[in-house]
Amino acid sequence: MDRPVRRERRERGLRVAVRLMSETKTGKTGETETTKTTAGAQLQPRRRGLTRRQKRAASRGLQYVVFVAAVAALAVTADWGGLRNQFAQSDLAGQMFPDIITLALKNTVLYTVSGFVFGLVLGMVVALMRLSSVGPYRWVAGIYIEIFRGLPALLIFIFVGVAVPLAFPGTEIPGGTYGKVALGLGLVAAAYMAETIRAGIQAVPKGQMEAARSLGFSHARAMVSIIIPQAFRIVIPPLTNELVLLFKDSSLVLFLGVTLEERELAKFGRDLASQTANSTPILVAGLCYLLVTVPLGFVVRRLEAKAGEATR
Repeated sequence: MDRPVRRERRERGLRVAVRLMSETKTGKTGETETTKTTAGAQLQPRRRGLTRRQKRAASRGLQYVVFVAAVAALAVTADWGGLRNQFAQSDLAGQMFPDIITLALKNTVLYTVSGFVFGLVLGMVVALMRLSSVGPYRWVAGIYIEIFRGLPALLIFIFVGVAVPLAFPGTEIPGGTYGKVALGLGLVAAAYMAETIRAGIQAVPKGQMEAARSLGFSHARAMVSIIIPQAFRIVIPPLTNELVLLFKDSSLVLFLGVTLEERELAKFGRDLASQTANSTPILVAGLCYLLVTVPLGFVVRRLEAKAGEATR
């Protein structure tokens, strides 16, 4: 009886072992197939759109194409012959020299400098009034800034040339036309310069004033000796930009009624254009404006770059 029992137990153990081995093989096969499927999926390239950099490059390329096409269309459709006859007569341009330099450009520079100096002085006073602790000073400065920043410069020139003589009969502005121009340009420039200078003064650290007062400086002396010099170092770029704007605004002098010897660039070019029925003098006058404004613009950018480096 023992042999059959042992044989049956042995057979049963063999069947269990065979079943376990088959289950183990089946599990490994499934894992292998799953691993192969995952690896295959990873090897397949992913389908996606353009990257952000590629989209930016495509957009920039499209802009270049549109710009070149627009320039080409203008170049093809423009009447270059008519433009050359109206704006590029070399004989008329030659007749303008040297008077356009020795007379018109010189007067334009004088008008600009006189207006800038007057506006700078008045703007400094208005800026200090704006920062004053006295209420009426602040109110007067604020009203002045709002009025002269809101009115066109042309109206200011008409006011100086017409309203002032009517309001004060028998009185003349010192300097004649140069005085009127300095007053007109200065009134306009002072409103903008006052805010620029005020911002520069407020940009100086408050510790500078406190240190000056601790050394025995009065408030006025500290402002003149310490605060204002540092403020001007900050506001030189915007003040130079204001000089460029005044140089262009000097063309409004023609509304004051000037003599032949007092003409500036715009008036000089306009008179010759009317006499010759050609626009070449206006183009030459515009080039003379660029002769001054382009270098000044370069100076402004350099000053702004240096100011930016100093603040880093």
